[in-house]
Amino acid sequence: MIPKTQVKLKIQNAVYDKFVQFIKQFNKDEIEIISENDDFVSAKQYLQNELDEIVSEKAIFYSFNETKNKLEQIINKNHFCPINY
Repeated sequence: MIPKTQVKLKIQNAVYDKFVQFIKQFNKDEIEIISENDDFVSAKQYLQNELDEIVSEKAIFYSFNETKNKLEQIINKNHFCPINY
């Protein structure tokens, strides 16, 4: 298998259409256009930060039962609303 290299380009709007037409001359096995939008970039950064916390052992993990109990406490606390007349 031939190794693949990813390249990130910033292309001016004036030449974007010409660039895309050029790239389309290749088949998908040779070149694939991968679009990155702001949502993708922010999600990628968020996930990288989460991974960094896990790898550095700073992340806190909760069991299913711990999470369930905490949610039940929150729900019970917020459902008790005495009515004063």
